[in-house]
Amino acid sequence: MKQLTFIGMFALATALCSAPALADNNNGRHSGWNSEKGRPLVIGHRGASGYLPEHTLESYALAIELGADYIEPDLVATKDGVLIARHEPNMIATTNVSQLPQFASRKRKAVVDGIEEEGFFASDFTWAEIKQIRAVQAFGERDQGFNGRYRIPTFEDVIELAKRKGREEGRTIGVYPETKHPTYHQNLGLALEDRVLSVLQREGWNHRGAPVFIQSFEQANLKVLRTRTSVRLVQLVDADDVAPDGTITYAAPFDRPYDWAVAGRAGTFGDLLTPQGLAEVRTYADGIGPWKPYIISAACLKVEAGKCADANGDGLVNDADRKLLPPSAVIANAHAQGLLVHPYTFRNEQRRLASDYKGNPVGEYLAFYEAGVDGLFSDFPDSAVVARSLWVLKNDPDAAKCLVQGQHRRHGACKGLRWLNSN
Repeated sequence: MKQLTFIGMFALATALCSAPALADNNNGRHSGWNSEKGRPLVIGHRGASGYLPEHTLESYALAIELGADYIEPDLVATKDGVLIARHEPNMIATTNVSQLPQFASRKRKAVVDGIEEEGFFASDFTWAEIKQIRAVQAFGERDQGFNGRYRIPTFEDVIELAKRKGREEGRTIGVYPETKHPTYHQNLGLALEDRVLSVLQREGWNHRGAPVFIQSFEQANLKVLRTRTSVRLVQLVDADDVAPDGTITYAAPFDRPYDWAVAGRAGTFGDLLTPQGLAEVRTYADGIGPWKPYIISAACLKVEAGKCADANGDGLVNDADRKLLPPSAVIANAHAQGLLVHPYTFRNEQRRLASDYKGNPVGEYLAFYEAGVDGLFSDFPDSAVVARSLWVLKNDPDAAKCLVQGQHRRHGACKGLRWLNSN
């Protein structure tokens, strides 16, 4: 794996010459430079989920091996209140539960954030039963060869892995848990907030200096958490889609925080990214996690009947048929409020990359690093790390010097270049 990654990184490095040019407003030092460890964070989204089934210890471990600073477990609760790492309460798409005859009767319909869905829900299973279930790759275009091999971990398992791998790697590895559907869990009598804090307390990580961010798409639970912990909190910001002209569109359940819908509060997620909305976020959170088109969007190159059309002649309609728009003011406005900016989700598949990137994912990472993000979520942490290394070299002459002199092990800014060292 490391050898393949090494080869791939040199191929990806060509993006340094072809990445979209963005204005440098900080004399070569963007606001992201001041992030933790002196560089933008790389957050392993559900681990290294581009390579292995998401939310497994194996996926998290690979993300760390590939250079991620943080690993992200989405948290849902079992019937007996154990926090497990799953992307959704409904496990049908991410596990082999539908293939296990002992659980066939558990399949049912449930309403999650106002939308009815059918499947197998974590809250119908005890932790002992969850141990019988294995993870699968949720994306059909990705390697299915590891399906059914890896178990589902608890939140404690994830933290203990981060600590152990941190000792092995000689660096701090953080965790970035998301409380999934807090209102849904509260209505089940399985509220997530105290459970998350109890685990962090037992692990010695319930304090401001801990390598922890807690994130949520809802607002009320973050406000509750702020009264109970000093751990850093992040408001996630979602949306439904991107219109042909590059504007953000909204439709339920992705139009606004679900606790707003329950409380009857009007507005959309986008309201949280206005100067007024960001000022509100600052009263209870330390950062925002916006869907990446809020920062750099893309418009369709060809439009037919009001919809995007195939512009590159490959017979498909996807992000490759779009062209980048200038960066928005979201980062600058957030930083003016003292908020960190950690956008999601970066993926390597070419159909997900705007035409400007010419099929090379490193170009996208570089564009966002140049725009000033403080970190980002990636399914492919190795690509994010190599892009960050290239960005650091561009913005820090000392880092370039230490690399040339073979001293990068002793230079903090160069630690992301471990892949250049045969040792």
